[in-house]
Amino acid sequence: MPTTEDIKRHADLVDRMATTLGIDLEDRMLAGALDFTRLENAVLACTACTQSDACETWLAGAASPAARPPGYCRNADLFAKLAKLPSDGA
Repeated sequence: MPTTEDIKRHADLVDRMATTLGIDLEDRMLAGALDFTRLENAVLACTACTQSDACETWLAGAASPAARPPGYCRNADLFAKLAKLPSDGA
């Protein structure tokens, strides 16, 4: 079971990945495209990933906006779906 620190770390990774991909999670939530349960599930999926150190390294070096997350990202499908939606400012 993930610890509170694990959850905080992976919540940060999910948020940073979304930002790096040009996705504003708050905007998507306000638009109704993402609810708290789906976001919570994304964080929990991230906690099960064995590549979190590689993810940190990838995020540190990725150009923003990146076209896609690394292949090992457990939330790649969610990010792809959210990236296809128009942003609030578009």
